[in-house]
Amino acid sequence: MTETATSMRVEAVAVDGPLPGAALRSLTIGLTAFLTVVDLFATQAILPSLTRHYNVTPAAMGFAVNASTMGMAVAGLVIGVLSPHIQRQRGILVSLVLLAVPTALLAVAPNLTIFTLLRVAQGLCMASAFALTLAYLGEQCSVADAGGAFAAYITGNVASNLIGRLVSAAVADWFGLASTFYFFALLNLAGAMLVYATIKRVQPMHAMPVAQSPLQVMIAQWRDPALRAAFAVGFCILFAFIGTFTFVNFVLVRPPLSLGRMDLGFVYFVFLPSVVTTLLAGNIAARFGTRRALWGALAVTGVGLPLLLTPQLAAVLAGMVLVGVGTFFAQAVATGFVGQAARENRGVASGTYLACYFLGGLVGSAALGQLFDRFGWTACVAGVATALAGAAWLTARLVVTPSAASPASPAR
Repeated sequence: MTETATSMRVEAVAVDGPLPGAALRSLTIGLTAFLTVVDLFATQAILPSLTRHYNVTPAAMGFAVNASTMGMAVAGLVIGVLSPHIQRQRGILVSLVLLAVPTALLAVAPNLTIFTLLRVAQGLCMASAFALTLAYLGEQCSVADAGGAFAAYITGNVASNLIGRLVSAAVADWFGLASTFYFFALLNLAGAMLVYATIKRVQPMHAMPVAQSPLQVMIAQWRDPALRAAFAVGFCILFAFIGTFTFVNFVLVRPPLSLGRMDLGFVYFVFLPSVVTTLLAGNIAARFGTRRALWGALAVTGVGLPLLLTPQLAAVLAGMVLVGVGTFFAQAVATGFVGQAARENRGVASGTYLACYFLGGLVGSAALGQLFDRFGWTACVAGVATALAGAAWLTARLVVTPSAASPASPAR
């Protein structure tokens, strides 16, 4: 997002105050991401317990838990449109403070309908903070540093999947389900305090000419073949991720694996390798190109799928590692590509991408939940494989036109 604010200097740092180096900058960016989306998947580690608590089917509970993606899809579009007019620090700060409200109320949700609506509300707040932070990083980082900044932010997302699930399982096991949601509400408020302390108070860079409406901008971006393909790739990535890491929980607690609640939390150390590999996404995409990096990530994910169908815990865990590494890496590469391909109106492009990404999660939860309930885990994994194949096909279209390409365009 630039054009009408060319007098503003684009800095290579994304946080306020003197920093000793890129490592601390990346740590701050990653921690902000962690505290923004830690609620998104933490509930999956207690999914079987929630299913018993509300006495519903796995598909029904899986849809309710993942209903946050519905709110995130809506908020992604809305924030994308309003992004040029929202002061970044204030918008992120308000979003995280408001996020603590539905998070705490989940502890006393009387039925599945209320639970679902509160998850939607969580999604609205999380996506608002997420989209505004991505837009902020796109504006305040140089082209050379943008890939690393986006990778650090997605790495924080990865860490939230690992630590969030582990903590939710531990808190639920020790103090009960209700305490889990109160604890995560406190984490939301901690995120707000971090943003207040680190995010610069800068005005948004108005990317749209006065004569161009947000709707016109969005339509123009959908007409761009590369951006359109990137939006669809995002849809497929979370479709596959949700299908794997929602319903594998039920496989893990059933015979022959038969894991307990705390054991299920420890399983999510499978995300630990992703914390490392996702940090490398920016550099790898810059060196080998977006398409090659994405194809490699999708291939790694695909290799993990057959392992999920075996009756041995070690093989299933190895498959989960590969799926986690591949999908998170692909998400980091695709997010960085959108930030570079949309040299104008990055807030709108990031919002649209996130809307498609989270819509893919919602559709994946609903469609793959039905496959799981009716036909079993093998059919669910087959649905995941189909989504990955679609993403691989779409990746071939991630070619930036010369007029839109940045000097460091990774799309090769």
